[in-house]
Amino acid sequence: MRLDDRDLAILRVLSREGRITKTELAERIGLSPTPCWDRLKKLEKAGLIAGYRAEIDLRQLGPSVTVFVACELAGHTAARMRQFEAAVQGYDEITACWALGGGYDYLMQVVTRDIDAYQRLIDELLDAQVGLERYFTYIVTKPVKSAGAPPFDALLGG
Repeated sequence: MRLDDRDLAILRVLSREGRITKTELAERIGLSPTPCWDRLKKLEKAGLIAGYRAEIDLRQLGPSVTVFVACELAGHTAARMRQFEAAVQGYDEITACWALGGGYDYLMQVVTRDIDAYQRLIDELLDAQVGLERYFTYIVTKPVKSAGAPPFDALLGG
């Protein structure tokens, strides 16, 4: 799909303000509401907008801990990796997981109520024999910057 400046403007605004009204979005990018809505639907249909969600301040909900876990698998076959990836899908506490090139095989982001809950999750993964051989735990002590809008200009060479 070829994107023009208005399509990119829609993506920029929505990546920062997902709850913006159609009217406000149209005003921000300099279009009337109907053409703006048509472009938005086209971007959604093309898969460029994968979804909308609220950013929740976990500190307001109660105690929680965020942990990054670097994982090494016991074997590096496609079947072993599929097995591990399928297992990861079954845990809501694993909020993100990336396959890596280089030293570790995967990097997981885990959010649990406390360290004990985190350790129970890891023990369960180990007991499930899904290929997790070694893991390295990195506890987040303070959020400094979280995923905001993608750097559109840098990604598009602008």
